[in-house]
Amino acid sequence: MALKIIDHGSAEYRQMVDLRDQMLRKPLGLTFTPEDLAAEKDDILIGCFEDDKLEACCMLTQTDPKTVRLRQMAVTSVLQGKGIGRVLMNFAENIARDRGYRRLTMHARKSAVGFYEKNGYAICSEEFEEVTIPHYVMDKDL
Repeated sequence: MALKIIDHGSAEYRQMVDLRDQMLRKPLGLTFTPEDLAAEKDDILIGCFEDDKLEACCMLTQTDPKTVRLRQMAVTSVLQGKGIGRVLMNFAENIARDRGYRRLTMHARKSAVGFYEKNGYAICSEEFEEVTIPHYVMDKDL
């Protein structure tokens, strides 16, 4: 598997949008708007590829000069539970550190809290609803 930063608007980015749509949006009856995708142009877009096929992805969005927010973490169904998510998280954390960020935060789906806790993240909010499902703010010092 190859981990790399993806260019916004590239063919790899289109694979990323498709994977996120399949894994994160369609199950909730949601879609991406052109405005949603345009807003990602300054984000750090990260993909995990087997040959040229995207298997997992996430993105980092700066929230302040020392903090970045993990968003849109997705792993193909067949690879879930096989360690790809952990590898992707470590890669994203290293990129964030290399770029000078000291804290990583996220809005974690309630169903994924256990995964993030195993990777060193802590809940730092009450439960709230986002995109129709329960979430928590979680964070970790890098």
